[in-house]
Amino acid sequence: MQSENGHELVTLEQVRADPEVIGFVQQANEALRGLGYTEHGQRHAGLVAHIAGNVLARLDYDERQAQLAQVAGYLHDIGNLLHREHHAQSGALMAWPILKRLGMPTHEIALVMNAIGNHEEERGTATTPVAAAVIIADKADVHRSRVQNPDRATFDIHDRVNYAATRSFVRVDAAQRVIALELEIDTQFAKVIEYFEIFLSRMTMVRQAVNFLGCEFRLLINDVYLS
Repeated sequence: MQSENGHELVTLEQVRADPEVIGFVQQANEALRGLGYTEHGQRHAGLVAHIAGNVLARLDYDERQAQLAQVAGYLHDIGNLLHREHHAQSGALMAWPILKRLGMPTHEIALVMNAIGNHEEERGTATTPVAAAVIIADKADVHRSRVQNPDRATFDIHDRVNYAATRSFVRVDAAQRVIALELEIDTQFAKVIEYFEIFLSRMTMVRQAVNFLGCEFRLLINDVYLS
């Protein structure tokens, strides 16, 4: 794929096939597994990349912005291999030499770095469409397949809520300018209120990101609209 000036464009396929990226994503997940966190590996990275690109594509942003959202979505958690704290900022800095080596131009690297550095609710804010899409995609990934703890008897609240989520889907209605997160939660494993105990600040961040894209955010849990 080439840009208008004839230069090759760095794509998600190149990034996810890069040996350094593969190693970083895998090691980041192993580090979090050791700390008892849910999955943050290739499955999560790939899903966030897909959703982020899809959000911008459905809202008719140009193709390259959607592609950059995919790249940022795939790389957003690599900073976890260093430390969980401030992993968004460390991950953004780690992305710079990777993307530079692959040949991405500086202005595109800047957009990717900004999106990675702003994806955490403690200190992140969407200021570009790419960043907004990554935030929405990352916070939407709630599902039992993320649980890495094999012992249900020792589940913490994050394990319970993720294990209870049997379906999560981001629905983009471009005509109505609505982005909805649809969840199905099996309440025999976690109550709906427990979802809000750990995800309220994340949903607030998603709403800001959705509003930045000029849309309304709606949350649907077990076929009931809550926002």
